[in-house]
Amino acid sequence: MSQSSKRKEGPVEPLKRSLAACVRTIAGDAEVEVRYQAGQPLLIGKTVHLPDPPRAPTKREVAVLRGSADSLALHAACHDNQVHQRLAPSHGPARDAFEAMERARVEAVGASRMAGMAGNLTAKLEASYAHGRFSVVKSRDDAPLADALALLVREKLTGAAPPKTTKGMIQAWRGWVDERAGHLFNQLDDHVEDQESFGRLMQEMLRAMDLIQDAQDAQSSEQEEKPDTSEGGSEAADDNEAGETGSEESDPQESSEEQDLGELEDSLEPAQTDDDDDDADGEEAVETTEPWRSNASVLDDPESFGYKVFTRKYDEEAAAEELATPEELERLHGFLDKELRGLSSVVARLANRLQRRLLAQQNRAWHFDLEEGTLDSARLTRVITDPTAPLSFKQECDIEFRDTVVTLLIDNSGSMRGRPILVAACCADILARTLERCGVKVEILGFTTRAWKGGQSKELWIQEGRPANPGRLNDLRHIIYKTADAPWRRAKKSLALMMREGILKENIDGEALAWAHRRLLARPEQRRILMMISDGEPVDDSTTTANAGQYMENHLRQVIEEIEANSPVQLIAIGIQHDVTRYYRSAVRISDPTELAGAMTEKLVELFEEKVPPQGRSRRRQRRFH
Repeated sequence: MSQSSKRKEGPVEPLKRSLAACVRTIAGDAEVEVRYQAGQPLLIGKTVHLPDPPRAPTKREVAVLRGSADSLALHAACHDNQVHQRLAPSHGPARDAFEAMERARVEAVGASRMAGMAGNLTAKLEASYAHGRFSVVKSRDDAPLADALALLVREKLTGAAPPKTTKGMIQAWRGWVDERAGHLFNQLDDHVEDQESFGRLMQEMLRAMDLIQDAQDAQSSEQEEKPDTSEGGSEAADDNEAGETGSEESDPQESSEEQDLGELEDSLEPAQTDDDDDDADGEEAVETTEPWRSNASVLDDPESFGYKVFTRKYDEEAAAEELATPEELERLHGFLDKELRGLSSVVARLANRLQRRLLAQQNRAWHFDLEEGTLDSARLTRVITDPTAPLSFKQECDIEFRDTVVTLLIDNSGSMRGRPILVAACCADILARTLERCGVKVEILGFTTRAWKGGQSKELWIQEGRPANPGRLNDLRHIIYKTADAPWRRAKKSLALMMREGILKENIDGEALAWAHRRLLARPEQRRILMMISDGEPVDDSTTTANAGQYMENHLRQVIEEIEANSPVQLIAIGIQHDVTRYYRSAVRISDPTELAGAMTEKLVELFEEKVPPQGRSRRRQRRFH
């Protein structure tokens, strides 16, 4: 049996096992999990995500993969996210530079201790800058400062010269950096093993380079270090815990992505605003709002906008596999597969069209007349007609859609029972597989309630004497069918839960939309798309009866308005036999559930073909709303 299993084992499986063992050893934590999938190397919590190696990797590809694994393992071992969040600037170029220099410190620790690891990290670094865009730049405007600082810090700590492909970028910034912070660079060696002191030294460097305009941005850590039993102190601790769950590692040129992730980690806890910011007398420290949100938000504090929840004690957020036994999911999946075969011909054709559109973007644009890259055969005639003319090279432009995450939020209400929910599940299945093949991550969520006409929340309300205007009186049930990072092969059975009798009840759209939006904000991708699939307006009899008319509908409109006006998330909606255009700015109505596949595909194609995604509504709408 063992010999048979060895023969069936893939050629790269031994490499994967050895990498996983090395990662856990370097991290010093046996609980660290290593997963292989398409995409960039990431560290999320205690899970290391590495690119799936090719079937027959070259020596260089193995070295790059090992370098990525070593970098993430070192990050898990030598980086304290709570310290990092406390010391790092809030956002902007200063945050970029701080993230990049901390990454360089972590890798320098490993490179100094182990020569083999130093070689792996160098291979990874050279591969990340192999595009050569920074080799001939002459202006600092064309060279990211964060990357330059990271390479200069690495050079100072390890003695290793920057890659040749970054020559232009380093020359553009080295003199400027030495002039302003050269004396601080000489102190880096003394603090490389201490993240706290190294972070404070980086603050001084950023201040010397005028990247931190306000000293309070760098000194906030000193206030947070003091013992604080107040509410503000507990909020800061909660922020650190939330941020720890979403930490990641990426390539050097992806520093802007790391900035986005760092900012979004802070947004996992409700942000607060203070109208009396100028009053410093005895004021407790409060969390700052996200950069894109200037005022109080209905997403953070719905009660300020007139929407109350009687109690959240009985609300539920669960993975699909937690709500049914494996045997039941297997049975339901068999039924879904049977129906999927009937729809696959139509849906798959549309999905293939979407895939062709996405993959076509890889070859749609080129940079010409470069000094290195792919030889431009169309311009070889110039060499024949003019012997003095140099050879011309070209390179493909970056693929923007690969840095995208899509959330499918599916209404799991009773009115979706039958054909609508079946088609929605089938479409989600096929589209998720299609987008995954194109390198686009997909999250599939569902929303319903735990009971009809009020659950335990309503019973508690009755016990307390039925106070007036209690707010929402039903128990939420938010279902995670597939997380964005989970491969489809592991999550495909979860969608079958929608076929389970009794799972579909009532729908509270506003809170579900806010929940899905919060999950998207915690993602590191630069482009985030949220697609709502519903067949009606919010329905919860107990809440509607006990509160003023249009209670839940008004909350839904407020949530939609906030996301469309101020959020970086792109929101689209598809209404099944229901006009959702009166709620959503970007929406479409379909009259038959079988049209869902076409509507979803068309909307996604439209979004991916946009050169500049819309970030919000007009200034007039924003002013009117706020």
